[in-house]
Amino acid sequence: MSQPEMRIETDSLGPMQVPVGAYYGVQTQRAIQNFPISGEPMPREFIHAHVLLKKAAATVNRDLGLLKAEIAGAIIQAADEILADAPWSLEQFPVDIYQTGSGTSTNMNVNEVLASRANEILGGKRGAGRGDKSPVHPNDHVNLGQSSNDTIPTSLQLMTLNLLGPLSAALMTLRNSLEAKSKELWPIIKTGRTHLQDATPIRLGQEFLGYSWQIRLAFEHIVGSTTDKMDALTIGGTAVGTGINTHPEFAKRMCSVLKHELAIPSDSQGLSITRDHFNIQSTLDAFVAVHATLKTLAISLTKIANDIRWMASGPRAGLGEIELPAVQPGSSIMPGKVNPVIAESVLMVCQRVIGNDAALTAAATQCNFELAMSLPLAVKCLHESITLLAHACTNFATNCIDGITATDRGPALVESGLMLATALVPVIGYDQAAAIAKEAAATGKTIREVAKARTTLTDAQLADLLDPAKMVDVSHPKP
Repeated sequence: MSQPEMRIETDSLGPMQVPVGAYYGVQTQRAIQNFPISGEPMPREFIHAHVLLKKAAATVNRDLGLLKAEIAGAIIQAADEILADAPWSLEQFPVDIYQTGSGTSTNMNVNEVLASRANEILGGKRGAGRGDKSPVHPNDHVNLGQSSNDTIPTSLQLMTLNLLGPLSAALMTLRNSLEAKSKELWPIIKTGRTHLQDATPIRLGQEFLGYSWQIRLAFEHIVGSTTDKMDALTIGGTAVGTGINTHPEFAKRMCSVLKHELAIPSDSQGLSITRDHFNIQSTLDAFVAVHATLKTLAISLTKIANDIRWMASGPRAGLGEIELPAVQPGSSIMPGKVNPVIAESVLMVCQRVIGNDAALTAAATQCNFELAMSLPLAVKCLHESITLLAHACTNFATNCIDGITATDRGPALVESGLMLATALVPVIGYDQAAAIAKEAAATGKTIREVAKARTTLTDAQLADLLDPAKMVDVSHPKP
């Protein structure tokens, strides 16, 4: 392959070759060479959040008289093009996730691309801005009043808030599917299980009602924690939280502009400046707290997906209480096999999220003095967990939950269930009921048959005491 034509750019470390067609510059090129780690760049949603922050900064610095109107206008236009995914911008953010712990390489990557495109808009050369006569400089103009140490965590906050919408919608979809399925399956009475052993009867719909509440509570925890922890922005703290080289009104005005850009009412409580830059810039505590709610959701989904796999196990040698939609053949060697593949994909997502939580926790232990190191890894963990969970919840609802049907296996096993003896306890006592259960287990007879032989209870009394419907609706009527 022929080598791309190169241009020479210079920074404080000296000259370096950069592809002629690139909008990024020398510091991005150094990062490309320094971090050939995963080949995975920062998520597009994070780049968009960072570009939006730079657009807001250009607006504020213009209004404060710190940036010429024509320069600010060119930066804003360049930012809008990136936010619209202009074709020229799609390959301009190649810096690997596993880079400098502050995310400085990504911050400079965005600064250089915006400066380069702004210069082009103003009639200058692509990639210029360092040591020549081009009007827009990546540090002096695009990064004015900012540092990687306050912009990267702020952009992570904005990205997380933006991703909350799709996740919230996915959770609502799943919750609604589970609630609808609960009502549909409410008439089905089956054997409950504790310790994986037979227990007293339960409605199949009651089990699904429990699942829907898990998702409802996860939704409340995630939304509450995310808005609480992510709304207090760290922009304006610059290098170490003191706000050096920043106009006193910069941070406050940044919030106002960002609210406008994100269509947040100006009088709402959403988005404000943190009261303590030193805390939020030197720790990942807030991000760990938000991700903990994602881990909790993953644990809830794991329980639901596993229960559904167990109830659908078989179809002949397992529980076989429900049937799942047959979405694909299950085996390359066993004809006719159908597996719970949607539930399995959910479980793998949950495993990944739990792993991301461990990674983010480890990253949070490496915050020293005034810097929250490992910020790019925090971006990776939060972005991947939120995105995976959103997709998995929607897919789980539409391709699995909505298509579940009940078999006659669950109701058929209720009459032979040994724990029906529990309903006899108030009348004949625990010890006699236990003896009846033991005899039924040893002989293969039902509780009803043994109780009729060993007690004076009439058929009518037994019918009343052993009515499964009376056992399942004591304190939980149909929703």
